[in-house]
Amino acid sequence: MIFGVFETGVPILGLLLGHSLAHTLGDAARWIGAALLIGTGAYALIQAVRSHGTDDNERQAASPHTGRLLVTGVALSIDNLAVGFALGTYHVNLLLAAVVIGTVSVSISLVGLELGDRLGAKTSERGELIGGLVLVGVGIAIATGTL
Repeated sequence: MIFGVFETGVPILGLLLGHSLAHTLGDAARWIGAALLIGTGAYALIQAVRSHGTDDNERQAASPHTGRLLVTGVALSIDNLAVGFALGTYHVNLLLAAVVIGTVSVSISLVGLELGDRLGAKTSERGELIGGLVLVGVGIAIATGTL
C-alpha cells in the first residue's frame, strides 16, 4: 500500500504543481531518486551482513520495516514527479489519472509482494541481501539513464 500511495500521489502532485516546476527540477529528480535507491539498498546490504547468523525473531525486532518502506517508496516514485509534470502539459483529467496510475501501481506492487514472498521462501536469509542488491542495481540503472 505504501508503494501504491507514493506511486499514485507523486504523479498527481506533479500534475498539481504544473509544468513550470518540471523545467526547474530537470534531471535532479532522476539523481535524487537514484541516490535514495542506492542509499536504501546499501543500508539493506549492511543490515543483511550485520544480521547474518541471528535468528528470525531478533532480525524482525531490529529492522524498522515501515521506515525502510517509506524511504524506498519515496525513492521509487520521485521520478514520477516528472511524469506528473508531463501529464500536466497534456491537460489530463486529474481524477482519471489518479485512478489509472493508482490501480496500476497498487496491482504491480501486489505482484511484486507476492513474488518477493515466494522468492523469500526460497532464498531464506539471503533475501534481504538480494533485495539490497536489486535496489542498488535499480538506483544505478536510473542514474545512468538505463531506466
